[in-house]
Order: sequence, then structure tokens, then C-alpha cells
Amino acid sequence: MSNTLASDLLFIIIVLLIAAVLGFLVGYFIHRPKAAAGDISKEAGEGAREDEIPSFDAKTAGAILGKYIATNDLKIIKGIGPVIEGILKSNNVNTWKKLSENDSEHISSLLINEGGERFRVHDPETWPQQAELAFNGNWEELKNLQHDIVHGHIR
Repeated sequence: MSNTLASDLLFIIIVLLIAAVLGFLVGYFIHRPKAAAGDISKEAGEGAREDEIPSFDAKTAGAILGKYIATNDLKIIKGIGPVIEGILKSNNVNTWKKLSENDSEHISSLLINEGGERFRVHDPETWPQQAELAFNGNWEELKNLQHDIVHGHIR
């Protein structure tokens, strides 16, 4: 009887170890940093993507703006929060470069069409300009511009 109990216990331990290893691997591949994936594609010989940031330095950006900045985080644009970022991304405006290439009327229509009339109060007039500064790494200029923006307009 003790032999079957020991073999059952050994079987359970082995199954739990396998499940733990599989769980770790799945979690690693789901949550691995996107920058690492981009580095791998560069090593494989792929060219730079059109919307790739010229030389993004998160440390410098964070030091100037006073907070952690992730690559292509649309929420650093004054006036864009998580909901608006979601609307923009669902309409394939998911990088600073793509946002900078859109005019404010188009952005406003995206917001109203996707989010409804309550988004009419948002004024994306300066969003393309802010996004272009972020894309080009002009953090000091972006900070100064954001300081001068009141209710979506430059004062």
C-alpha cells in the first residue's frame, strides 16, 4: 500500500513540476518586452519599420517629462487618456508617428464615431504636433508646448 501511495505522490509532483514549467514558458512569451522582439527582428536582417522611433531613450524622456515614458505611449500627449488611447488604437492610430500624420478634424471624427457625442468636447488640435515632437525625441520642446496648452489650445 505504501508503494502505491509513494508512486502516486511522485506522479503528482512530476505533473505539478511540468505544469509549473509550462506556465512559466507561456507567461514569459506572452509578457516578454516588445523591444526584445524588435531587436531579434533587426538581427535577422529586417529593415527599420516606417513608424520606428529614431532613437528612443526612455531615460532621457522620463527625466525631462518627470515620469516613465514607454515607446509610443499615446497617453503622454496632453488630452489623451486611456479611453481615447483605446479608441485611437482601435482605429490603427497606435504610434506617435501615425498620430502626427493625422489632422485634428480626422482625429475628432474618429473619437465621435467610435465613442459618441460625449467626445465632442475633446479638442485634438495640438495632438499631432505633440506626437511629432515625441516621435522625434524633442522632449524639452514637448514639455514646453504642453505647459502652454490650456483646454486643447496653445495660449
